[in-house]
Amino acid sequence: MGSHPHDLPMPVTAAGREGLEALLRAPRRSVVALDFDGTLADIVPDPDQARAHPGAVAALSALAPRVGSVAVVTGRPAGVAVRYGGFAGVPGLEHLVVLGHYGAERWDAVSGTVHAPAEHPGVAAVRAELPGFLDAIGAWSGTWIEEKGQALAVHTRRAKDPAAAFAALREPLAGLAARHGLMVEPGRAVLELRPPGMDKGVALTEYLAEVGASAVLYAGDDLGDLAAFSAVEKLRAEGVPGLLLCSGSGEVPELAARADLTVSGPSEVVTFLAALATALPQA
Repeated sequence: MGSHPHDLPMPVTAAGREGLEALLRAPRRSVVALDFDGTLADIVPDPDQARAHPGAVAALSALAPRVGSVAVVTGRPAGVAVRYGGFAGVPGLEHLVVLGHYGAERWDAVSGTVHAPAEHPGVAAVRAELPGFLDAIGAWSGTWIEEKGQALAVHTRRAKDPAAAFAALREPLAGLAARHGLMVEPGRAVLELRPPGMDKGVALTEYLAEVGASAVLYAGDDLGDLAAFSAVEKLRAEGVPGLLLCSGSGEVPELAARADLTVSGPSEVVTFLAALATALPQA
């Protein structure tokens, strides 16, 4: 892979190179948006143990004052992402925004508060039904449920064959979700049951319109990030340059295939963000 004059890696696509150049040319009108798990934080067997990469906060706090906005777009509850990321009260991140639950929740550093909708009744119904449902279909062994407030997630990473367990659960969980007015969002060895109507693409598009962005960089690693990738591709077709970065994993080839730039994981994402901060003028 070639190098950019600013010691940034060169995107492999013309659209990606245009997106990076637009960000470098007008950083104050640009947005850097990033997923959390797998992008800013390493994937771990127990999601409750996930924390931002040790260099992530420093890289973001160096970058944020030099661009129009930095946003974290995650399937996690917004408050959980803030805690696990260590984002609150950090100099340089005074205007950070976290869009949690795929944009249904919002935390901003200015107020330090989370704005969230009322719980969807289907989530409460599934919460009560899910343990017995998994037991009844013989899928309890090796799987476990993560409580996410506005959603519930069934993880298969600890199963003897995570991929087989994921495949076996996908259709039954889709049926359970549909009965209660929910949808299933697939991820890396996880199936999340959540309310419909919001995804990372919708959240990102609305946020970019809100701040009047002239360029965007979006970084993600998982199937849930495909909607954000699609949103950036649509914006590019409408004349808003964008750069799509994949925090690379063989687990999600669909995302890597659509990325302008692929890095090996959160460590290289952090390296890229730090290099981007260095390439941009100080406030």
